Amino acid sequence: MSYAVINPATGEKVAEYPEITDSALDAAIGSAYAATRDWGRASTVAERAALMTKVGDLHTERRDELAAALVEEMGKPLSHAYAEIDFAADIYRYHAEIAEAELADEPIELRGGEGSAIIRSAPLGVILGIMPWNFPFYQVARFAGPNVMIGNSVLLKPAPQCPHTGEMIQKIYDDAGVPAGMFQMILASNEQISTVIADPRVQGVSLTGSDRAGSAVAEQAGRHLKKVVLELGGTDPFVVLSTNDLDQVVADLVSARLDNTGQSCNAPKRAIVIAELYEEFTAKLAVAMGNVTASDPTQEDCEAGAMSSTIAADRLQAQVDRATAAGGQIAAGGTRDGNFFAPTVITGIPRASDIYYEEMFGPVALVYSAKDEAEAIEIANDTRYGLGSYVYTTDPEQAERVANAIDAGMVFVNCVLADGVELPFGGVKGSGFGREMGRLGATEFVNKKLIRTA
Repeated sequence: MSYAVINPATGEKVAEYPEITDSALDAAIGSAYAATRDWGRASTVAERAALMTKVGDLHTERRDELAAALVEEMGKPLSHAYAEIDFAADIYRYHAEIAEAELADEPIELRGGEGSAIIRSAPLGVILGIMPWNFPFYQVARFAGPNVMIGNSVLLKPAPQCPHTGEMIQKIYDDAGVPAGMFQMILASNEQISTVIADPRVQGVSLTGSDRAGSAVAEQAGRHLKKVVLELGGTDPFVVLSTNDLDQVVADLVSARLDNTGQSCNAPKRAIVIAELYEEFTAKLAVAMGNVTASDPTQEDCEAGAMSSTIAADRLQAQVDRATAAGGQIAAGGTRDGNFFAPTVITGIPRASDIYYEEMFGPVALVYSAKDEAEAIEIANDTRYGLGSYVYTTDPEQAERVANAIDAGMVFVNCVLADGVELPFGGVKGSGFGREMGRLGATEFVNKKLIRTA
């Protein structure tokens, strides 16, 4: 596996990084194991919270250089890069704020016998994080922040194209005073990662990535009885049933679909529109998407930047070509200039085609018509994924019905881009299992230890 920073907007190879040696990897696992057994267990929640607050504060202090690295590494629009840094900083501070309550002893009322019983939240041990390229700071924050807060040590494997941002996060942890071994970036190969998962000193794995990568990691982790959290892909439905402001609904879809240049796991990817609104909605969406130009991501007014790599752009191009070959119609966009992909709208992809069920990871919105609420739910659930979903309706009772009926880990009603540090993030079906962020994410890798005293 080659670790290198290649600016997708210019094609320039900025830097190359060597993979970790086997001996250095073994030493990293050893120091992580020692750190969590010593400092991780001996430190107080307040001590760990102070360090995580400092990590968050350093993200804020260094936001300009961190944002610039995001733009260079994966073509993220500058305004989106700043938003990611700010969100990451808030995640660290949030977990520091809630830690005392979330990790406090939980007394159990005994139904018989003398004495007492409590549930104590103890560190699980060394946790491996296999992180993606699309949100290099935010994804690490929501994985590493709560784990170090718990007292678990973290081994971070960044995406092959994101070694520089991983290096910057390592420096932040070091400069914040996090003890040696508690957070370590490892530029490991896939074969070495298999070795890490099998190592008895490692107790858990968190992966954000494709369902193919998730299946491979889950299989290896299961073989070695390791706890796993998986956040995989999604073909999130955007269900439109009624509205008093169709222009605003369209604007919401455009802003959410083009977030991070369309490279977001939980972005709305399939608009499912009630028949009486379908034609007008599609026409307005085509105009709105067509009015956005993929442009220089270093400019503050950029709404859609470059795709993260030539490989990503080629993959999306192949999917668009297959969609039109299957019978889909391009209502806007569909063109490409190098790694810059025009915001695109495609309608009418047949449900019998393979491409109908694939996730398009880029600035492409798919639109389908539904004759009624029941068919809209059917189309929404006709996917192997189940990450996020969006429902627009003026009827509160309908909103409740549809939210309950959609098979997804998250449902947002009449809103987009409404994620928060306090809200759990995760999915079902092919989108993985486990949760990050919020109170649920704060204790995924915790040993809930019973202590019964006579």
